[in-house]
Amino acid sequence: MRKLILIVHTSIDGFVAGVKGEFDGFNPSPENLDFINSLTDEADAALVGRISYQMLDSYWPTARDNANASRSEIKYSNWYNDAEKIVLSRSLSKNNLSKTTIISENIEDGILEIKNRNGKNILMFGSPTVFEALNKLNLIDEYWIINYPAFFGNGISFFTRAATPKKFKLLSERKFSNGEIAVHYKVEN
Repeated sequence: MRKLILIVHTSIDGFVAGVKGEFDGFNPSPENLDFINSLTDEADAALVGRISYQMLDSYWPTARDNANASRSEIKYSNWYNDAEKIVLSRSLSKNNLSKTTIISENIEDGILEIKNRNGKNILMFGSPTVFEALNKLNLIDEYWIINYPAFFGNGISFFTRAATPKKFKLLSERKFSNGEIAVHYKVEN
């Protein structure tokens, strides 16, 4: 069975974005995207909610064509274009969406069916509402939590939505040049 792995960037006080969804408080290190690319090497699908999908899809399909794109941006853009996109949404329509599966009902059955397909890992990016739903259903296998050395004070919270108690086993950690720390956990059963 394919693993569903959450990747979330958060402030030390647990916010994934500012009050209006802005990412101004995040200052990723130069090696952050290289790290994310190392995770995409083992994955062939991205799972997100509608808002995250629209943000990702507004930039990454053509990022590789930017004259100033770094090698990391080109690599991630290529991965994004090749990856299956799985979007949990009740309002997004399938019209002209290439390599995209929309799940609007029967979330557990839909995700389990995808996890049981042949393939690599499925990376879940951000999406607090999707996290809440999948966490309650115990569908997330591993977590990469990337903590930024900043307090936001307020904004969009992520883990306050984790109403289901869970214990984790630390698998690894990685430190970045600007003080970010990526921590890799597996859910203990």
